[in-house]
Amino acid sequence: MRFLRLIPFLAFYIYDVVQSNFRVAHDVLTPRHRLKPGFIGLDIRGMSDRQVVLMANLITMTPGTLGIAVSPDQERLFIHAMYIDGSPAELAAELERNYGRKVRRVF
Repeated sequence: MRFLRLIPFLAFYIYDVVQSNFRVAHDVLTPRHRLKPGFIGLDIRGMSDRQVVLMANLITMTPGTLGIAVSPDQERLFIHAMYIDGSPAELAAELERNYGRKVRRVF
């Protein structure tokens, strides 16, 4: 059953990596930079250590984002994002929805 959940997750992740690559490449190759960098904290309560490591690595391997640290109480994963288009809270909610829920479900 987990294998069947892994297939849509891999498709989502590959799409996200390709889309992020194009966004970063476009920003590098054009004279106008659209960077809006910042740090955000993702809620990781209830995740196992293995899930946290996997989520941090997946986020780090996606261009434009970088896993920085886990809070001492292990409730937040701090990441640096190159593009915070809306509010930091909106991006955190999007990453928790797209990565957090899926990592919890599959792994």
